[in-house]
Amino acid sequence: MRIGRKIDGLVQYYVQAGAYSMPDLGAPYIRSGKATANFFGALPVWFLKLAPNDSFSVQVGNLPTLVGAESTVTFQNVNIERGLLWNQENAINRGVQANYTKGPLAVSVAWTDGFFSNRYSWLWGSATYTIDPANSVTFTGGGSVHTESVSSLATPLLQNNEQIYNAIYTHTSGPWTIVPTLQYTSVPSDSQLGTTHSLDTFGGALYATYAFDGGYSLASRVEYISSNGNTRDPTLLYGPGSNAWSLTITPTYQNKQFFGRAELSYVKASSSTAGFAFGPTGTNTSQTRLLVETGIIF
Repeated sequence: MRIGRKIDGLVQYYVQAGAYSMPDLGAPYIRSGKATANFFGALPVWFLKLAPNDSFSVQVGNLPTLVGAESTVTFQNVNIERGLLWNQENAINRGVQANYTKGPLAVSVAWTDGFFSNRYSWLWGSATYTIDPANSVTFTGGGSVHTESVSSLATPLLQNNEQIYNAIYTHTSGPWTIVPTLQYTSVPSDSQLGTTHSLDTFGGALYATYAFDGGYSLASRVEYISSNGNTRDPTLLYGPGSNAWSLTITPTYQNKQFFGRAELSYVKASSSTAGFAFGPTGTNTSQTRLLVETGIIF
């Protein structure tokens, strides 16, 4: 994937172009050819940015989401795979976003199409307060303002009609970067969605990275997420009332533009329903993966 950008002057831009895959825990792996064609196309992120001053800007185009602690593409994150919380979040949305910064406070608001639905019905907000150079806290929230029936690989019906809220704390100390986060989502009771009750998830994650000398680092992630529901409703996880936890370890080596890394991940689901969990038949209650990724950043 190639990235182009202009980050100064009144008119700025950002472009990501190329093929990609988005491996994530607890879900089948989708090869890059199918992922590129069925998710966001070969130009997944692009936007124009008008910045009349250093404090205020407006972006229009295919925008990265405001929610969550993880980005969309593998090389943008400390782990190769996205996590269990990311499975409830959108990744890229079409729309317009305004940003304002004053002192330690940075605020963004956006009007978008949520999970790439091409229906502009989502309102977002994000606020980050930088306590000091080593500590910051971010609160994000958003959701659909009315029911949408669009459904595709990029636009899951339930998640595209949810409300979602995140609290993220970031701490750096020497070689350590530690990021705890909490997340809550809620899908309303709506006959158009097939839900007779609201469907909720609540989860938390802890990301920790230690940077060694010589270009080596070790990243880890531990997560837990739970859901409600009953047998008359669709499910957001691995069956009504299911929950899951995960552990991911990712050692990385980088030398100038070259990087290589391996990853071991484990997911365990509880209170799952046969057919909704892991494996070819959806009956396995755990998933273990070993991945390797290498590339050149330029």
